Amino acid sequence: MSQAYEIPDEELVETPLDDVDFDESGEDDVAILPVVDAVPDTDGPRELTFRAGRNLTSRLDKYLVDRIGYLSRVEVQRLIKEKVVTVNGRPGKSSYNPRENDVIVVSAPPPKKNEIEPEDIPLDVIFEDEHLLAINKQADLIVHPARGRWHGTLVNGLVHYAKQWSTVRGAHRPGILHRLDKNTTGVMLVAKTDEAHWRLGRQFENRTIKKTYLAIAHGIPQLAGDIIDMPIGPDAYVRERMGVRKPQHGGKSAITQYQIEESFPVDAQAAGFVLSKGTHASDQNHKEPPPGFSLIRLKPLTGRTHQLRVHLSYRGHPILGDTMYGGRAVEHHIDGQTRHFARQALHAAEISFVHPRTLQQLTLAAPLPGEVLGLLGLLRAVGANSQPVDPLSRRIS
Repeated sequence: MSQAYEIPDEELVETPLDDVDFDESGEDDVAILPVVDAVPDTDGPRELTFRAGRNLTSRLDKYLVDRIGYLSRVEVQRLIKEKVVTVNGRPGKSSYNPRENDVIVVSAPPPKKNEIEPEDIPLDVIFEDEHLLAINKQADLIVHPARGRWHGTLVNGLVHYAKQWSTVRGAHRPGILHRLDKNTTGVMLVAKTDEAHWRLGRQFENRTIKKTYLAIAHGIPQLAGDIIDMPIGPDAYVRERMGVRKPQHGGKSAITQYQIEESFPVDAQAAGFVLSKGTHASDQNHKEPPPGFSLIRLKPLTGRTHQLRVHLSYRGHPILGDTMYGGRAVEHHIDGQTRHFARQALHAAEISFVHPRTLQQLTLAAPLPGEVLGLLGLLRAVGANSQPVDPLSRRIS
């Protein structure tokens, strides 16, 4: 016999960031607000009822995936086809955009009983108190279990590190507030209590949390600073990739502010660099990146999947190592030594927010990882004419 679980209305606020998919952050970290990740034990299906707080831009299937954490999009779409998802008492369609006060009822199967196994994964702690934890996430680390991967994630490391984390996201995502892509490094916040999770989640929803990234990009942009305002949506051909897309083709508003911190007008080949494409078939279609390199400071004003990577690639300056979007993996050979850099050189350097309990403004910074510092040092060494940018010359229009 099915059971009904009414989800409180305040848990159903559709955030401006809910349009973002996550393929590991989605590259850019995005707010994760409460979903149904666990409900009272029962062997049969359970009836989940949601009420939309406003008119939404998300499709019904995406909306439900964001709220029923243990179901994949394919599983949700199957339930919709089986007509066990209703909107205001009528069978729903995957493409439907929920409207304000729509009542959505799902007869959902029980969640799989998988426990998160504690694993001794090193955590570089930047800040910690009884309410939250801030870490400097390393590269090659997925934030939480997804797509059948249950080991080697940040969540496995968190449950080994401590027992108390917020439960808002359920048993499979303890404490997780937002995400960074697998190979993006830098500062991440984790909530220890439900109260901290709710208060920080609301700041993500309202976009009052400010984030700053650093990236090493191919080429030197013509403008020392600018705002990139181009909509982003799923790529038309490659499922894992995003791209600049018109709104009528699924693009959502995406805005990035950038500033060049330092430029390196070096001849890569003459300096001993070997640039190579990625192994994916679609990587072979990218044109050659421009010469030279830049250290760029980025501030996302929205939170679309892969936003920073897509925007820089669109401007013709893909991130070094980001072969998915036209960047090149880098090898450098000198004096019998070889350095290899084959991931996107993107780092979440700083985050500013209001502490959920003390209400004090906090700004936390994460130092660049050693391999990125080494790469910058190498660029400075081989490019004796590296040029720091005069802050007064920066143009933000």
